[in-house]
Amino acid sequence: DVQLQASGGGLVQAGGSLRLSCVTSGFTFDDYTIAWFRQAPGNEREGVSCISSSDGSTNYADSVKGRFTISSDNAKNTVYLQMNSLKPEDTAVYYCAADPGPGPSPWVSWSSYDYWGQGTQVTVSS
Repeated sequence: DVQLQASGGGLVQAGGSLRLSCVTSGFTFDDYTIAWFRQAPGNEREGVSCISSSDGSTNYADSVKGRFTISSDNAKNTVYLQMNSLKPEDTAVYYCAADPGPGPSPWVSWSSYDYWGQGTQVTVSS
């Protein structure tokens, strides 16, 4: 069974930091692209960042560039999202998703990802 387990969300003040984790199992981690998406109430699901586990290449949404960093630990089949300088507009449920190979094009095409985790709530207070 393919599983993605997202964790690390919480309540933080503006300017603070959180690190999300996405622990995966049931597929060959090195052969997949893992992405983070987020969705706030009333908003569409938004691509935040993605990483290719094979070559480490990354992409970021313009809204998080310079503040968020995605990384992977292939030995632990885990992808992290380090979120710094958080803003109230970062408040959302964050999901991790996986797709084989280089992933969808464009990478923000959330409906094209094969596997999804359950989401973790991030709330940033002003």
